[in-house]
Amino acid sequence: MNPKTRQLSNHAPQNSQLVEQEEKRTDLGFGTKLTDSKIRLVNQDGSFNLARQNGSLWDRLNVYNRLITMGWVQFFSWLLVAYLFTNTLFAGVYMLTDPSTLVGIADEKLNGPFWKCFFFSSQTLTTVGYGHISPDSFLTSSIAAFESMIGLLAFALATGLLYGRFSRPVAHIRFSKQSVFAPYLDVNAWMFRIINTRANQLINLEITATLTRLEPKGDGTLTRKYYPLNFERSKVAFFPANWTLVHPITEKSPLYGSTPEELEKADAEILISFQALDDTFVQSVHTRFSYRYDEIRWGHKFRPMFDGDQQTKLDLDKLDETEEVELN
Repeated sequence: MNPKTRQLSNHAPQNSQLVEQEEKRTDLGFGTKLTDSKIRLVNQDGSFNLARQNGSLWDRLNVYNRLITMGWVQFFSWLLVAYLFTNTLFAGVYMLTDPSTLVGIADEKLNGPFWKCFFFSSQTLTTVGYGHISPDSFLTSSIAAFESMIGLLAFALATGLLYGRFSRPVAHIRFSKQSVFAPYLDVNAWMFRIINTRANQLINLEITATLTRLEPKGDGTLTRKYYPLNFERSKVAFFPANWTLVHPITEKSPLYGSTPEELEKADAEILISFQALDDTFVQSVHTRFSYRYDEIRWGHKFRPMFDGDQQTKLDLDKLDETEEVELN
């Protein structure tokens, strides 16, 4: 520990009414009862570290939101599974109603009647209708008509999901894996760095940060407190390069005089909210992030990311690079 680091100062405001007003203003919706140590509030992928229990099955599934927000590989995998499952289901129905009512390609060419039913189902579901296999009874024709209706609805739904995924603006913001506690002017400062990984333009950016930690009450029980962290600059008009957010550790800062040991004991976590306007979609984008006490490098500063002569080059691999420095 750097010998120049000050001891933790008394953060309790003198006026209890001001304390209440400040708590109401800075409460992020987590409340004061979350006092379980070692559990972060916001995951680094931006999701809340919270699991709901005893909800309804439909609410737990949350199908539309899952299909819109899941990764592309997972999304197409689910589409493929649904496609195969539906065709297998209808192939079984055709088998139960007598596969001989499907006339056309001989079973020998398709390795048995099941595959004849399966491929007829796929042609009916997609409304391709090659004509090589066709129903030859009223019951089979009725099942095929119902399947074609299911196919039209299913592909319309899949098309809508694809459009929703493509049209949903997402903030592709990378946060540095670690934040730093570095010298800044004649004081120290807490800093972290972000970069837009895409070539699209983000404008009117705004970012806020809130320190949350456990503090003892008068009866000795712990309660969770929230303190806003003011940045040297919290808004910018354009975001073409990286942006290092700087919170100076002055006497007014909730981090003033803090040590790594004290932040660990208080289970400190810094919650970050980012929002901007995506110039491509002309829609607002937002994301969340957090740094816990063990994700702060004390006595480090970020290395430059720029390079080049005629054109400025930004190396994204240098986002997390730091070097040791002496604190003020």
